[in-house]
Amino acid sequence: MTEYGNGRPMARYIRHAWAFCTLLLAALLVNAARVQVIQAGSYDANPANRRPTIARYQQPRGDILVGGEPVTGSNDTGEQLRYERTYRDGPLYAPVTGFASQMYGSTFLEHAQDGVLSGTDPMLSPFPLWNDVTRGSTPGGDVVTTLDGVAQQAAYQGLHGRRGAVAAIEPATGRILALVSTPSYDPAALSGNSEATAAAWARLNHDPEKPMLNRAVRQTYPPGSTFKVVTAAAALDADVVTDLDASTDSPDPYRLPGTRTRLTNEGDGCADASLREAFEWSCNTVFAKLGVDVGVADMSATAQAFGFNDTRLRVPFEVSPSTFDTHVDRAQLALSSIGQYNTRATPLQMAMVAAAVANGGRLRTPYLVERTTRHGGETISGGGMRPDRQVMRPSTAVRLRELMTDVVTDGTGTNAAIPGAVVGGKTGTAQHGVGNSGVPYAWFVSWAQADADLEPKVAVAVVVEDASADRGEISGGGDAAPIAREVMRAVLGL
Repeated sequence: MTEYGNGRPMARYIRHAWAFCTLLLAALLVNAARVQVIQAGSYDANPANRRPTIARYQQPRGDILVGGEPVTGSNDTGEQLRYERTYRDGPLYAPVTGFASQMYGSTFLEHAQDGVLSGTDPMLSPFPLWNDVTRGSTPGGDVVTTLDGVAQQAAYQGLHGRRGAVAAIEPATGRILALVSTPSYDPAALSGNSEATAAAWARLNHDPEKPMLNRAVRQTYPPGSTFKVVTAAAALDADVVTDLDASTDSPDPYRLPGTRTRLTNEGDGCADASLREAFEWSCNTVFAKLGVDVGVADMSATAQAFGFNDTRLRVPFEVSPSTFDTHVDRAQLALSSIGQYNTRATPLQMAMVAAAVANGGRLRTPYLVERTTRHGGETISGGGMRPDRQVMRPSTAVRLRELMTDVVTDGTGTNAAIPGAVVGGKTGTAQHGVGNSGVPYAWFVSWAQADADLEPKVAVAVVVEDASADRGEISGGGDAAPIAREVMRAVLGL
């Protein structure tokens, strides 16, 4: 009886100890769950934690594809940060791919599509919640672009290393067919984390030619006479001009309203010229006066319908906004209407202008990613056509196509003509610098339709910053039009 009585307190102590240990175990489990699930994000983001960085480079990155073929790859270095990014034809595709660097982050498609390429996008995994718990990794997916490799090559070779850019769009869909900026660079030089990588970064950032600047989407230029496409559209839509062949009652020279400044033309024959003649021979006086006659409100509305002043455009990476100043006096409006004063545009924006004309006045939002896929090729998201908007009346687009065709057949853009195709274009020579002292930019915007096609297949914009000719001989027709012609020929298969 005594032993039994003495054992009851002992059993109670054991039960208390068991309960306490159970409580401690539960607390440990709760804390582990809190650290691994609830606070995982903050630990991952801590700069002192290298585990996410190490894990990020423990598997190959997905690829960016052009024409079904990868233009990127991954190299197994065997080091702690195991896989480095590689690039095929790196300088050719750099304005599209950007770089993915272990030291300097990523840009352009490498950045905009990083979730897919790195394998962290939840859509890549059929069991994303399970991966969150197990901290498992999913193979990187692929990004299929809209690019036409032959057109991309034609644009790159045409620029021949000069400072400039080319953008080409399929008018009916908005698919970006070419996006080139030169001079360029090899993104592979920035992939690793060695001293050579740091030296390449310093060299590229201090290069006065700015090879890492994507001039096609991140640099704006005065569009010069190529903007006269927009001014003509505004004048036709507002019924300021109703007959392409009627006199516009435009003096030469034209005195800017409210000033003593007289605007002149490069050539003769612009006094009272018709819209057809003025467009064909790029008469500044006619278009400056037309812009004033249309007025700030309608000129601004038309420019913005084409995409000017749009800060939201992504393709999917950000595009610098093209600008048309909506708060100007009449003299400033006259200059804005011929692509000077504060009017500025990216090459992609001017390709959009040509595309809207080619597509009957409807503008498709441009895009660069056709679809994204899992590592095995299964599509996880499709691009498809983006929204469109009516930029001008269909009848206005028909007349603009006629005017642009005349430029190539009989005007300043004959160097863009392609046998077996109808080509429309507009040349431009944009002044810039203090007192217009800079070497003029040579522009050409155009569209093309093969004789066997039912609609135009390509719209192109070309800008050349440092044309090789003497200053007085620089022109969009001489320097930029031949590049546009070769890009259009590539797309049309001619």
